[in-house]
Amino acid sequence: MNNYKITSYSESDTVELAQNIESEKFPNMVICLIGDLGSGKTMFTKGFASSLEVKEEITSPTFNIIKEYTSGELPLYHMDVYRLDGKVDDIGLEDYYNKGGICIIEWADMIKDYLPEERLEIKFKLSNEDEDTRIITITPYGSKYEDLCEDVL
Repeated sequence: MNNYKITSYSESDTVELAQNIESEKFPNMVICLIGDLGSGKTMFTKGFASSLEVKEEITSPTFNIIKEYTSGELPLYHMDVYRLDGKVDDIGLEDYYNKGGICIIEWADMIKDYLPEERLEIKFKLSNEDEDTRIITITPYGSKYEDLCEDVL
């Protein structure tokens, strides 16, 4: 399995990466975002959503767990599972994987057992050298995601 390492030097780099990935979107796509607070997860989602032509403002869904945006080309399901503490049974998470939209899951590493086998995992790591720099590692699980990475990275 290939890992792709990308260095983002600014928020606009992160947004551009999101837009490139969005250009290869498909229904039932699942993107798992992993990284510390302030590492770029929501910024990535904002970039993705703007490419998807979502009209609403994207905010972190910390208290809602799941926010649904349906004004774009495909529905966007933006999830923040940090507060779930690994207890996802009550929210019907798996139902979202097959709704024909795109799921972006922040803090996805906290619900590893509930993630679909095929997904795109994106890890954001703050750089020690500079507060704006992020080391982004992208791991595709499944051939659709591998193809996507080949096309855009």
